[in-house]
Amino acid sequence: MELWNVVFVWCVLRLGFLHHTEAIVKLRGNETIPALILFGDSIVDTGANNNLITAFKSNFPPYGRDFHAAQPTGRFSNGKVPSDFVAEELGINEYSVTYTSPNLQPDDLLKGINFASGGAGYDPFTAQLASVVPLSEQLEQFKEYIGKLKANFGEAKTNFILSKSLVLVVSSSNDIANTYFASGIRKLDYDVPSYTDVLVQLASSFVKELYGLGVRRMGVFGAPPLGCLPFMRTMFGGLERKCREEINMASKLFNSKISSELHKLHQNWPQAKIVYINIYDPLLNIIQNPMKYGLEVVDRGCCGTGSVEAGILCNPLDLQTCTDDSKYVFWDSYHPTQRTYQILVGEILNKYVNNFS
Repeated sequence: MELWNVVFVWCVLRLGFLHHTEAIVKLRGNETIPALILFGDSIVDTGANNNLITAFKSNFPPYGRDFHAAQPTGRFSNGKVPSDFVAEELGINEYSVTYTSPNLQPDDLLKGINFASGGAGYDPFTAQLASVVPLSEQLEQFKEYIGKLKANFGEAKTNFILSKSLVLVVSSSNDIANTYFASGIRKLDYDVPSYTDVLVQLASSFVKELYGLGVRRMGVFGAPPLGCLPFMRTMFGGLERKCREEINMASKLFNSKISSELHKLHQNWPQAKIVYINIYDPLLNIIQNPMKYGLEVVDRGCCGTGSVEAGILCNPLDLQTCTDDSKYVFWDSYHPTQRTYQILVGEILNKYVNNFS
């Protein structure tokens, strides 16, 4: 069981292509998004875990085999991750830069920073279990970032960046799939309704902290259909490895509650844009209708057998890794392929981007 506790879930989404010199996505009223700031887990992590002692790492082959120069950078996929594509789609930058990157330059601060750490969640115990950067520390790093902005570019520029940037929070998957279901640790204290209440309270507090620091455009992702992840199929789907509806129902319950909470916050802060982003339905649609998107394999990842491999278990020794990942919904047993992310991002931006105008 300890092995499984080390490996678990992260989730879903991704975006289209473009040159960073010109935005493809336009906001109403000539509004601009000068920077992209990210918090959360491995769906948007671009290398925060590289120097940590944790099993939640991906800075080795075959990760990144379709990235620039086939470079494994700590992104949990075969290529770019959603944070890169969102930045590119909005015309901000070609890649999302990790806050702890040794190559971070002062000018990078103006384009936004990525604080996300694979394996993190709203529940502080989730990051502790994975030995990764919790959201509380990501928030402290954000405060440092604000200080660096002020020191380098002044108060007025800093306030502009904070109020006009798009801030995305991608969390909850590790809490539900790993800390609650796979390890069973939180089951000792909570049933699903009460645990999702806790997660929503923690998420709300995090959003309020960001608002207090000057953030005015926030997109908060719901949970994906976690019961359909290849690893969860292996653990809970029986011999046929079917999607586990109990886990999907937990995702939907959390999504209903967080959507309602964000709506209340949006009403209380009329000058802010607080948007719930539904990732559950778009991903489930891809899983249920893969041929519509030119995909074929939905129940296992490309890496190794695709049934359990993720993080350190997805490594150069996995000789079974597929040769054509463009036909797969999932890259490893938790994370989608670049192709899946690309499909999801197009749908998400088209649906939500003008909510931030």
